Amino acid sequence: MIKKYEASTFILRVILGITFFVHGFVKFQGGIENIVGWFTAIGLPGFLAYVVASIEIVGGIALILGLGSRVVSALLALLMVGATLKVKLAVGFLGNGKMAGYELDLALLAIAVVIAINGSKMFALDQLIYKGNRTESKSF
Repeated sequence: MIKKYEASTFILRVILGITFFVHGFVKFQGGIENIVGWFTAIGLPGFLAYVVASIEIVGGIALILGLGSRVVSALLALLMVGATLKVKLAVGFLGNGKMAGYELDLALLAIAVVIAINGSKMFALDQLIYKGNRTESKSF
């Protein structure tokens, strides 16, 4: 029988993975140099645009496949905290008409934290890769 929390975390993991993959892909597809320029304009080193977009793409794929979900989700949560504090907090929860607010960032942060805390085993490649290598530890 499928446990409800596993089905729930699976759905969250895949949706989070797709969302970050698409956001990272669009950064490269739309011209990463534009993102580099924007990062520089807001006081961040331009090379971080490449780092962020790469983490979003690779992390998104990893989540979809179920590889290192906890670690990847923690990393994506840190990205969301940074984006919210550096950019979105100033424009408010719903934005200012020119820029979206931090409501989506907050939702993505919450999802990432849930996966980082709970993991997601359902249909995860981690389960196949590490199936024979895991040992159960006993609590005393």
